[in-house]
Amino acid sequence: MGTTQLESVPEPKYWHLKTVLSEALDHDFAVGEILPNERELAARFGVARATLRQALEQLELEGRLQRRRGVGTTVAPPRVGVAVGSARHSWPGESADGWEAVDAAEALPTAAVLKLLAAGSGSAASGSAASGSAVFAADQPVHTVRRTRVTEGQVVAAELLYVPAASVPGLSAIDAPAGPARARAVLRELQRLALDGQDRSVELGSARADDAKELDRLPGAPVLLVTTRYFTAGGTAAVSVATYRADTCRLTFGDEGVEITETRVAS
Repeated sequence: MGTTQLESVPEPKYWHLKTVLSEALDHDFAVGEILPNERELAARFGVARATLRQALEQLELEGRLQRRRGVGTTVAPPRVGVAVGSARHSWPGESADGWEAVDAAEALPTAAVLKLLAAGSGSAASGSAASGSAVFAADQPVHTVRRTRVTEGQVVAAELLYVPAASVPGLSAIDAPAGPARARAVLRELQRLALDGQDRSVELGSARADDAKELDRLPGAPVLLVTTRYFTAGGTAAVSVATYRADTCRLTFGDEGVEITETRVAS
C-alpha cells in the first residue's frame, strides 16, 4: 500500500479513500490478511482517523472487510454462490454442495420445529405439486443435522436440517451413532427418496447466541436466514434453516432465480 496523500476531490474524502483502499485490497492483500492499525493507515493517507473509520465501515458494509474480535480488521474471504429459486433441485449433501457435516441428534420436535415442518406440507414446490399431506406429531422424533459452510478456513454459514424419522426409516443407529458420520448417514438415507421439488425463502434476521458463537459474530448481529423445504410425494420430507453472516453474503438476481453470492476478493 502506497503513501500517496489525498488531494482535494469533489466527492467526500472518506469515499475517495474507500476507493483507494479497495484497489489496495485487490492487489496488495491476501484473503484473511490483517490490515495495519488505524493510526498507521491514517498517517499513510494523510487523513483523520474519523475519515479512515468511515471508509473502513463502508468497505465492511460492502463485504470487502471484516472486523474480527481479538484479531482486528481483515480482508474478507471469497463468497460462494447459493442458488435460491433455481430450477435445479437436489437433496442436501448432493453434488458437493460446500457444506461440512458436524453432527446429528434425534429428539422429539419442539413447537417451532413442528411449525416449520408443517408449514409447507402438501403445498406446491416450484411448479411440482407435493401430493399428499403429511401430519407431524409431537411424539414423532426428528433428526437434527448440523452442518457448516467454510470459506478460506472461516465459517460463513451454519445450518440446521430437520428430518423426521419417518423420512429415513432405513437409518440404523448402530452404523453411525454420533458425530459427522451420523449426520452423513442421515443425509444418505434422505437422498434415497425421490425429490419432487423444493422451495426457499430468504429473510433478514438477528444472530442467536449459539449461531453468533459459531459464526464469530456478536449476538444480534445481522444474518440472512435461508429456509428450504424439500418435498416428496408424501409432502415435506425435510426442512433446512441456514444462517449466513450478512457481511459475507449478498443477494443477486439472475435468469434462474435469486442467488446468495459470497464476495470474491482478489489476492
